[in-house]
Amino acid sequence: MHPLEYWAARATVCWGLAAAAAGAWAHEPVARCHLLDARTVRCRGASNDGDLMPGARMEVIALTGATLVEGTLGADSTLTFQRPPEPFYVLFDTGPGLQVTVEQDEITTPPAGRVPVWMREP
Repeated sequence: MHPLEYWAARATVCWGLAAAAAGAWAHEPVARCHLLDARTVRCRGASNDGDLMPGARMEVIALTGATLVEGTLGADSTLTFQRPPEPFYVLFDTGPGLQVTVEQDEITTPPAGRVPVWMREP
């Protein structure tokens, strides 16, 4: 094999692997949760490139492991639920190896004047 052909083949393989890796990273799940009021939480799940994920599974899980709320994201890619009295976290699960959690202490009221569009009532 000519050295130029060897390096051209290696470059092709490297570009192919890089493209495959970029595709794999393109759809990592992202979840955000905020308080609508003292008792109500709204979470939004999406991919890291901004695609909404209606129908994806989201669960609210007690630190004991018990499932408190289980649901799927609505057409706007959100799930709204009553804040549990016991310690919990939110699990956004879009498939094997594609899970993200939001810890209870991360769920706060958005800063004044910076309420995300998905948090506003229709």
